[in-house]
Amino acid sequence: MSQEVMMLHTNLVRKEVGGYAFLPGSPQRVDRIAKYLDDFHFVKENREHRTFAGYLEGELVLVVSTGMGGPSTSICLEELVELGAHTFIRVGTCASVSRGVGRGDVIVPTGAVRMEGTSMHFAPLEYPAIPDPEVNDALLHALHEKGYPGKRGVIITRDSFYTQNRAASKPIGYELVNKWNAYKMMGAIATEMEGSPLFIAGASLGVRTGVVLVCATDYEVESDEDKTTNKTYPMNYEARAIEVAIEAMRELILADRKK
Repeated sequence: MSQEVMMLHTNLVRKEVGGYAFLPGSPQRVDRIAKYLDDFHFVKENREHRTFAGYLEGELVLVVSTGMGGPSTSICLEELVELGAHTFIRVGTCASVSRGVGRGDVIVPTGAVRMEGTSMHFAPLEYPAIPDPEVNDALLHALHEKGYPGKRGVIITRDSFYTQNRAASKPIGYELVNKWNAYKMMGAIATEMEGSPLFIAGASLGVRTGVVLVCATDYEVESDEDKTTNKTYPMNYEARAIEVAIEAMRELILADRKK
């Protein structure tokens, strides 16, 4: 590909992209992650995709926001892969669906329920949404080294925020509630909106993906207001997930050099 070809949505070109990238959902989180990199700087912004770049162990690393949900996540991923990136870590937030998971816990998913539609454009539903083993191992190792409270397990990725929090009030609530209860009975620990399409799209493109999340709620949040406002957002805890992601990426970069 010519150096001058600009991607349609991220507006990035090949010379701006290295092999490694962090993918937060929030554009505002991009700046906070980038500060952990050496010589970090703003690159560009288009639509929901805000991009910073910096260096980690001497390697060019991007931080690019995906926006909310599977469609924009897969678009961002495909454009970065087209430009040469091969290793991705999503840094995000989630909500607890397990009594064993509370606000501030760091979650490293070992798989994701595909309660969304984007991944169906990449692989049949029978194919599991799981992270790359190398990335997942690096994240778990970093979590252990940091010593933050955390869990690993299956998460639920869904397309709609309010159909989780107010499932019974929806016309299709009879199905949503029953599925939600089944996932919890199977041991799902948290829910978010980008994990499974990232895992599936990444696998289809032959690249490495992983996810680290910080939990924004305690189990069975008491009020609808807490579920739908930013009162539960764990700003004080966000750095935990970022630090785990940074150390995991550092480990991957160093390991790749030995291959």
